[in-house]
Amino acid sequence: MRPLRDDKFMLDFLGRPLLLHQVEMLRQAGLQEFVFVGNRANLETVRGLAGSLGGVTCRFAQQEEATGMAGAVEAAQEYLDGSVLIVSSSDVVEAVAYSGVLRAAEQGDSASLLLAYRVSQYFPGGYLVTDGDMDVRRIVEKPGRGSEPGDLVNVVVHFHRDGRRLLEALAGVETVNDDRYECALNRLIEEGQRVHAVAYGGFWGTLKFPWDVFPAMEHFLERMEPSIAPTAHVAKSALLEGNIVLGDGARVLENAVIRGPAYIGDGVVIGNNALIRGGVHIGTGSVVGYSTEVKHSYVGRDCWFHSNYVGDSVIDDECRFGSGAVTANLRLDGDGVRVLVDGERHDTGVEKLGVIMGRGCRLGINVSLMPGVRVGPEAFVGPHVCLTSDLGAGMKAMLLTGYEVVEGNGVAAASGRAMQGKKLEEE
Repeated sequence: MRPLRDDKFMLDFLGRPLLLHQVEMLRQAGLQEFVFVGNRANLETVRGLAGSLGGVTCRFAQQEEATGMAGAVEAAQEYLDGSVLIVSSSDVVEAVAYSGVLRAAEQGDSASLLLAYRVSQYFPGGYLVTDGDMDVRRIVEKPGRGSEPGDLVNVVVHFHRDGRRLLEALAGVETVNDDRYECALNRLIEEGQRVHAVAYGGFWGTLKFPWDVFPAMEHFLERMEPSIAPTAHVAKSALLEGNIVLGDGARVLENAVIRGPAYIGDGVVIGNNALIRGGVHIGTGSVVGYSTEVKHSYVGRDCWFHSNYVGDSVIDDECRFGSGAVTANLRLDGDGVRVLVDGERHDTGVEKLGVIMGRGCRLGINVSLMPGVRVGPEAFVGPHVCLTSDLGAGMKAMLLTGYEVVEGNGVAAASGRAMQGKKLEEE
């Protein structure tokens, strides 16, 4: 997900972190006891979020090392007597996914039930091999493209009737890969335990890459109820069309146009002549200033824009765009946008993709950002720079101009060269 925040569950949708949306849906499915597994960096944040919940029991466990799902389950072992439903905070599903698995558990006698989603194209995750009765015969974790054993993907909404039995299976597995949890399930199957796949055809979005924010955003925009807060202000000459939410204290100024679906958070200002269209999510306190167009983008909290074009972009909190800064979102050759991930060009599968920007970035005036460029947290892009490649966290990209006096007339002639990669503290 770099350069976005590490804790994906803290991404805001409709004014609340993703984690709270998930908990609310689990409560709708009838669950009242929760165990949150975090790490050293985020457990206090999780505790703070859970403190806003009423009518449920919350317990917490700390996973000391990044050892995947197996380590997360083992970190919570003191709470795993009896049945347990394991849910990943990186998966966005509908409430019926949770209730469907729990209903199947009540009606059957399977030792474990796994949510299964049928895909039409390759997904870099786990696949389920099932028989005609949808009983799982084998789990294949992350097969290579073209080596998929089928089209059923393993979604992490897992019911286990006996948590202690799962822990015993985990303790008996050794593997050099990050698949000990899946190996433990395969071991249970080999020992004769019945593991059943529960088919699910609703919305499923998994946050593996930054551009995965778009389908999740669209899902929340589609299901929100249109509303305008009593404290919001909309100028008479502004135009609002479609499904729109305006939060408390939001202001839409003269001649602005908002075409839904659009979520405009608390305290957001949509300036004069601004255009919001194509499915947009704008977080609390952001300002979309004069003559700015935001199209099909996720914008975090406290971001500022002025006379910009922002298209098909994911922008984290507290970013600033100087006047005239624009994001390119379409390759001139019409090919799909590829993004550099772990040193290799990754096909995003989307035709249009703008900037992916971490928290606290600054852009000078007239900056141009090419399609799919990633800008790390706290990075700085100086005036007039055309950024064609990724910029790391805390790095600076500047167009340096050297001046020389032309003999005889005192006219300064400028020559420029671009510089990327200097740490801010070195400047």
